[in-house]
Amino acid sequence: MVVQGGHGAPRTIFALVAIALYGAGYLFALWFAPSAARRQRAVVVAALFAFGGTPALLFGSPDHLTDLTFAIAIGLMLLPLRYSLPLGFATAAAQLVWMLASSGRVGWSQVATLGGVTAAVGTVFALTFTTGHLKAAREQIRRMAVASERERVARELHDILGHNLSTMAVKLGLARRILESAADTGLALAEVRDLETLCHQSLADVRATVSGYREVSLATELSGARLALRAAGVQAELPASVDEVEPELRGVFGYVVREAVTNVLRHSDAGQCRIRVGPGWVEVTDDGTVTTEPVAGHGLTGLTERLAAVSGRLEHGRGSRGGYRVFARAEVVPA
Repeated sequence: MVVQGGHGAPRTIFALVAIALYGAGYLFALWFAPSAARRQRAVVVAALFAFGGTPALLFGSPDHLTDLTFAIAIGLMLLPLRYSLPLGFATAAAQLVWMLASSGRVGWSQVATLGGVTAAVGTVFALTFTTGHLKAAREQIRRMAVASERERVARELHDILGHNLSTMAVKLGLARRILESAADTGLALAEVRDLETLCHQSLADVRATVSGYREVSLATELSGARLALRAAGVQAELPASVDEVEPELRGVFGYVVREAVTNVLRHSDAGQCRIRVGPGWVEVTDDGTVTTEPVAGHGLTGLTERLAAVSGRLEHGRGSRGGYRVFARAEVVPA
């Protein structure tokens, strides 16, 4: 059509050169442009529109704008859809206006070709981008779930083993002292039996933690605290019951008691430990010597995270009467 159009040799040659560059640019864009920078991709698309639209401008014929379907497809591939879709429809609109202005007749099949290619290819790339975003979102959710589970297991194991191993160490020391002093071996055997029970309990707790079915009870933790403190020679002042504590908070308060008592056994020279509870709070204090301001470790950090999950807060540090104080408060949010 270009050669047989009778447009004269110069314009025909120039149009053929533009078409050749258009074809070469199209192949170049398919192979190399997708990995280029955004500005370079925009330059490639602009060059394709320039080469593809040259015959229409040289011959003054809007029919040749239909050749821009390849440039539109490349634009949809290389540019964001918010730019490439309007560009494709603008090209179809320009062809329609040009046809009406030049001859008053519209080649609807040609206009429909430009509009249809824009809509079809744009839809394909939109679906492709959406699928890619969904895959990325699923991968992000998977990574977050794995990280959350790792944090949960690490926190649970710290809470379980830290308390139980501290109690075991105290009981082992007591049993050793009894045996070394040749005192009543029955007391030593009682401590060894308690150690055996603690070992079995720790193993069961670890298994339950890994499987995600472990639950902590405030009443159980208070009972365990009584035994651990008594074995360490620490006088314990504990609440008679936990009935006044909100049922929804007894689990997280059980963790508070466990961690605070573990710290008393590990780090304190306290002779007395006092635990008080209320509907939405729990407090653990001791009369040990605090020479420096304690730094929160993994256990207290884990407690802060647990309390944050129930809109609570944790306070810890030197008590007003000496010793160390751990105080937790939370509120039950109405359903």
